[in-house]
Amino acid sequence: MRLSGSRWGGTMTPGALLAPALTLARDGFRPSDSQRFWLDFRAADWPDWPGFAAQFAAAGNDLLRQPQLAEILSLMVRDGLRSFYQGPAAQRIAQGLAQAGAPLTAADLAATHSRAAQPLSQPYRDLMLLAPPPPTQGVTTLAIMGILDRLRIPRDPAMRTHLLVEAVKQAFLDRGRIADPDHAGDDISALLSPDRLDAKAGAIRADRALAWPHRVRHGDTVFFAATDRQGRCASVLQSTYFDWGSGCVIGDTGIIWHNRGASFATDPTHPNVIAPGKRPFYTLNPGIALKDGRPHLLYGTQGADGQPQTLAVVLSGLIDLGLSPEAALAQPRFLLGRTFSDSRDSFKVEASLGDAAITSLAAMGHETAELPALSPIFGCAGAIRIDATGCSGAHDPRGEGLAL
Repeated sequence: MRLSGSRWGGTMTPGALLAPALTLARDGFRPSDSQRFWLDFRAADWPDWPGFAAQFAAAGNDLLRQPQLAEILSLMVRDGLRSFYQGPAAQRIAQGLAQAGAPLTAADLAATHSRAAQPLSQPYRDLMLLAPPPPTQGVTTLAIMGILDRLRIPRDPAMRTHLLVEAVKQAFLDRGRIADPDHAGDDISALLSPDRLDAKAGAIRADRALAWPHRVRHGDTVFFAATDRQGRCASVLQSTYFDWGSGCVIGDTGIIWHNRGASFATDPTHPNVIAPGKRPFYTLNPGIALKDGRPHLLYGTQGADGQPQTLAVVLSGLIDLGLSPEAALAQPRFLLGRTFSDSRDSFKVEASLGDAAITSLAAMGHETAELPALSPIFGCAGAIRIDATGCSGAHDPRGEGLAL
């Protein structure tokens, strides 16, 4: 709200902003297919999660009402949005955290603040891609695209997918270095230096897959983007990290708490070792692409560690293939490494890529695992394109969102 008011002359009140959420929490809504999918996916786990079953398990196809959450939203309408961190709402949240055994206190909530930061940037073809700085993995997405910018992207499905996959692998080799810059001495901008990107592009073999050692995790994330007649734009991600966050519903607040702390390490030599006041490594990295200095593409996705992988496919489709947002989002996707659905270090690919392409990728050394087309496992993205002809946008066919 501060940014909207100070930069754009925004006039909406907390009451107006929170009214739709408050109505849904109080009066209820029918759970989406996605919510039911992840509820079933975790059926063996959630009976043991504090407060979870009472809040979410009984909904099924009936209305999901969240009266306790509605009370917290009402307090925020009355006392201002900051009351989530300071005030009666914050006190109830702090009490719930204490009951759950969390180390966070009311003082920690009061010390929480947002910050304005300069985005990272990376040229790609005739565009300039912007991404949030560390501790997010925005630098990873930009590195992937910087590597691809040094390659000719063919239209052949197998070869194009191979190059996208190998660019992802090269960028992910550096991802362990990303940490809170307030605590880490590593110059992450060096990961985007032309020499480093040249070397990584040169390391890609056109006929052979590199091994993949990383474990991938899914997230419960919402992406939304918006633009208006004046050309003002927002590209936003909000997340509880894992598909149900920590699984803990905090006290009598109705709030399901996140588990972003899972990205901390206990190894004292690791860049992400846990420390007071430190921000963990963060997967969220919504983006904006500028053309001639003005917003041209708004994009983002859920999918935790899979976000840079999905964005590579979507951006290459939008830019290299000239696809519409709708077509770019419907392209076959891949997901590398172990996931909640597959414990093998495999290269998961949507069946819509086609048997011939999947066979060719296997011959290059990719340990392929074919999954159904348009599976929620492959993330849920959105994109808006702004150009001289107007504005077009689309939401991922793997989810139930909308472009309005």
